[in-house]
Amino acid sequence: MKIARETSPRFAAIKGYLVPGGCLAPALAFLALFTFWPLVSTLKLSFYQWNMVSPTPKWVGLTNYLEILRSREFWLAFWHTLEYTLILLALNLALPYITAYILSRLVVKGQNFYRALIFLPSVLSLAVAAVIFLWLYNPLAGPVNALLRLLGLPAPPWLSSYGWVIPALTVITAWKSFGYNFIVLLAGMVAVPQELIEAARLEKASNWQIFWWIVRPLTSGTALYVLVMTVIIGSQYVFVPIQMLTNGGPDQASTNLVFLIYQYAFNFFQAGKAAAAAVITLVIFGGLLFLQKRVLEKGVYYEN
Repeated sequence: MKIARETSPRFAAIKGYLVPGGCLAPALAFLALFTFWPLVSTLKLSFYQWNMVSPTPKWVGLTNYLEILRSREFWLAFWHTLEYTLILLALNLALPYITAYILSRLVVKGQNFYRALIFLPSVLSLAVAAVIFLWLYNPLAGPVNALLRLLGLPAPPWLSSYGWVIPALTVITAWKSFGYNFIVLLAGMVAVPQELIEAARLEKASNWQIFWWIVRPLTSGTALYVLVMTVIIGSQYVFVPIQMLTNGGPDQASTNLVFLIYQYAFNFFQAGKAAAAAVITLVIFGGLLFLQKRVLEKGVYYEN
């Protein structure tokens, strides 16, 4: 009787689910505990008013969302987030794309040295990078302004100037993340079949034509991954330089959405409003991922 139960199709199907389920259970438990439970708690907290000290949060419904969407600081932070993202896309997608192509196809000697040199800043923490650039940007003794004065160019106070603070902070994040994106894009370009490159050269195609018509389409999947990571992760990386060097100033000129959430929670002790801002930010980034899924992936080449 026992043998008949073990060999039945139903028992075999259940056994087939139990083994992979048991293997996935520890990972799913950690995912639920450290990702989904905080997400649900944040959503719940966004409907309350709480100063992080009072034992009883006060139910306020959608008031936190309405106050945030009507506030000047939210839309200012939203606009600054767009500025950070656009500059990061230029510095951390377009520039490493071109650099990876030059190093993989045009540079013959010293490739390993250049790869190590470009990747080196990625092993540093953002805090260390911020301290290094604090010295570089020093308006009196920093080498950047010294070089500009030597060339007869204006030397602005980078971290206290309303027009220059966002590009200055973005350069710090880009310097830190450039090496990782470069290595990912380089791996995608190395995988492009050499036969296609050689055939194009026999047809006397220029390096630009080879890049644009062969390398770019065949590495579009890798480029899309770097684009998504730059938009989602890179915008959050800017938080560290903002907090260490400008604290959102001057006059909120460097505040982005992530730093605004931090300010609501730990500067103003408005935990409910911080949770509501976090939910709105999640919806914005979720919309970007949806856009990537529905629009950008249609033109992407995947080998499989």
